[in-house]
Amino acid sequence: MNRKGSAFTIDIGSILRQKFGKVPGFVVSFIRRIIHEDFLNAFFEQGWEGVEFADECLKYLHVTLQVEGLENLRPQGYYTLASNHPLGGIDALSMISVFGNFFGGNIKFQVNDFLMYIKGLSSTFVPVNKTGAQSRALATGTDAIFAAPGQIGVFPAGKVSRKIDGIIQDTEWTKTFIQKSVKYHRDVVPVRFFGENSPRFYRVDKLGKWLGINKKFQLAMVLLPDELYRGQGKTYRIVIGKPIPWETFNESRKPLEWAAWVREKVYDLQ
Repeated sequence: MNRKGSAFTIDIGSILRQKFGKVPGFVVSFIRRIIHEDFLNAFFEQGWEGVEFADECLKYLHVTLQVEGLENLRPQGYYTLASNHPLGGIDALSMISVFGNFFGGNIKFQVNDFLMYIKGLSSTFVPVNKTGAQSRALATGTDAIFAAPGQIGVFPAGKVSRKIDGIIQDTEWTKTFIQKSVKYHRDVVPVRFFGENSPRFYRVDKLGKWLGINKKFQLAMVLLPDELYRGQGKTYRIVIGKPIPWETFNESRKPLEWAAWVREKVYDLQ
């Protein structure tokens, strides 16, 4: 595993300018407050990296994990760990911590490229960007990661769970993890993380839909650091299912249908 490296901090103003160009100062100030920039930087300055970053961040947040089903996995297995994504922060850190420790740090997680600004986790993250000029290069990188030794963690919904039909759940899962798991002979492990964000998060998401801006900018995403901050002191439960052999995903169903089937398996875990 990685140990301490160089300390770093984030400057949300700089990040916003890199991503979106000129941003009004009052917007930068508001986002600095809502993401708790000082609180996060106080941790980032400690210089943790990789799996130990996730371990220490959970301690910093006083988060407790209850993990069930690790006995279903073999340390020498070759897996794609497919999980729901209810929180957007603590669930990702928990996956890195639990599976990173179980597999001796030999693990990578696919995340939105925006999270690559968190330098302490950049060695663990694999950037994914569905749009933009980098999408083709990132797709090529995905192949390389799935072909490499070690484990892969994915959130196939590609975004945080939303309130759908009155229930907090993932949106439709994408098919890439099925296709790559078959191509590189990785067994798929269903993982369920039990948790949800605050009611405010889902209200803001609904507002973004009503305003018609969610396709260009997920308004509720701005609240995710605050949701992580609100998760301090909480206990979360993770249930790990039995690996599904990659040969299961044959031509009897389309890859997108198999993805939906695995999604159901995840939500069947209790």
